[in-house]
Amino acid sequence: MDLAQGLLLITSVHLLAAASPGPDFVLVSQQTLCNGKRAGLFCSLGIALGLSVHILYSVFGLAALIANSASALWVIKLLGGSYLIYLGISGLRAKATKQAAIATGKVAQDSAFKTIGLGFLCNALNPKAPIYFISLFTIVISQSSPTQYLFIYGLWMMVLQFMWFAFVTLLLSSPVITAKFHFLGHWINRITGSAMLLLGINLLFSSNS
Repeated sequence: MDLAQGLLLITSVHLLAAASPGPDFVLVSQQTLCNGKRAGLFCSLGIALGLSVHILYSVFGLAALIANSASALWVIKLLGGSYLIYLGISGLRAKATKQAAIATGKVAQDSAFKTIGLGFLCNALNPKAPIYFISLFTIVISQSSPTQYLFIYGLWMMVLQFMWFAFVTLLLSSPVITAKFHFLGHWINRITGSAMLLLGINLLFSSNS
């Protein structure tokens, strides 16, 4: 498969994967609805950068090892599940923002670095990623394919990931939607926190198969 065909296939498959409901989608939605467009875009950037972890171990041949190692998958599941539970508990502890602060727009926000880090860890600790990446790269890469193809495919997937979640952020941060959710931010945090908590518990207690 040549480079153009591989990029076309990756575009169609990865956009569907990015659009499917999961921790990344929940986190971006929560950050956007509760903290605004800036937070949503920084979180989207972090999620896209998180793909670099999966791309690097795929390029160096570790994806096959991780996908076929029960102990490695267990460690990744433990880390990923624990992080989701941490995000969930943090969301459940959210408190209502004072009306005066909302009215003046002086709602405290996390730093750009912290928000990017949230997105990065949410994606990098996804235990399903090794199987997904090795499956996708196996389709588009052959023994005769240059190694740089993997880097090109990986960078393109990062761009697609950011573009999709940036679109979600812009959609959720429209003035009409923002106005409706300003006074409900702590409830959005609690609802998305519950979703994260359930995802984390389900991940910890799911089988490796």
